[in-house]
Amino acid sequence: MSRPPLPLGTYGRIRTYRQGDGWKARTLYRDWDGATRHVQKHGRTEAAAQRALVEALRDRHRSDSGSLITSDTRVDALAEAWWAEVERARLSPGTLRNYRDRLDRQVIPSLGQLRVRELTTGTIDRHLRVVNDRHGAGTTKLVRTVLSSMCGLAARHDALDRNPVRDVTAITRSTPTRPPRALTAAQAAQLRAALTYDEQAIKRDLPDLVSMMLATGLRIGETCAVTWDRVDLDNGTVQAGGIVIRVRGQGLQIKQDDSTKATPRTLRLPSWAIDMLRRRASQPAPPDAPVFPAPLGGLRDPSNTQADLRDAFAAAGFDWVTSHILRKTVATLMDQAGLTALNAADQLGHAKPSMTSDRYFGRGINDTGAAAVLEALG
Repeated sequence: MSRPPLPLGTYGRIRTYRQGDGWKARTLYRDWDGATRHVQKHGRTEAAAQRALVEALRDRHRSDSGSLITSDTRVDALAEAWWAEVERARLSPGTLRNYRDRLDRQVIPSLGQLRVRELTTGTIDRHLRVVNDRHGAGTTKLVRTVLSSMCGLAARHDALDRNPVRDVTAITRSTPTRPPRALTAAQAAQLRAALTYDEQAIKRDLPDLVSMMLATGLRIGETCAVTWDRVDLDNGTVQAGGIVIRVRGQGLQIKQDDSTKATPRTLRLPSWAIDMLRRRASQPAPPDAPVFPAPLGGLRDPSNTQADLRDAFAAAGFDWVTSHILRKTVATLMDQAGLTALNAADQLGHAKPSMTSDRYFGRGINDTGAAAVLEALG
């Protein structure tokens, strides 16, 4: 009766032989095509020859499985293979840009020359600590996400036994997270009034833009994406759901698909915002023209607008205010008026009301309402 063959991807007994000044280790290995072949390695000592053979057999197991990615693949090649998969996914252009930037700026320059088998937990942990020191926790978390996805791809190709990113040190911020901060109603009115006296802000068409953001809670990109055919002045509503983004090689575009974070919704406007829009509508414009165009025409760049707002807010004495604080102001005023977190989440386009209450409701309000409730204890 013949001896049964070795299972696929396994080897038999390792035998060692002296050869000149060194040693040779040799065994039979059954490849993934079913053929059994001799595999041998040399070393200065018997143990070194055995170790070299075991490592070769381990790598042979990974590389002979038909994978394009093996343990000997360079990390920069793994990065490009992973990127090719990411480009086929339904991700927003902003997410794609962030992932590509992390590859080009942190991952490939520092780890690209390594082999996949050298992506150990220790190597990745050291790399992430350097990124954290230089660029902060936000960038580090994104780099970790990219590396984890890359290593997951390598593991699916049997080039890694496991995903080494899972065991790296947790990423923490060097400074504690600050509680949400928002403008009071009086401060918001003061800010709007101050912008109307700022010649530079007027030249950049910021007073009306800020008014629209405070009237709706829209992001900068969403506000810049509002076109006249989405404004219903008779019913006092605006349809949100688009966002202006910059696509590499194509310029500024309005995206309105599911890959963006702009949730389609119809928002009712306060009367003062309707009056502002009626005044702007007195100037003829095509239905698909943006309500808040760039100073020279066309779509407004959210990044440039962000910088313009910083200058205007600082000049008005509100240097701590950002465009996102305008969104938090809308949510906070809704909360103070007794509306629910679900109402605020629907207004801002959030999927989870818990995130709205945790991250967008201003804290540290002097009158919490407790005094009136606790009168019953007197």
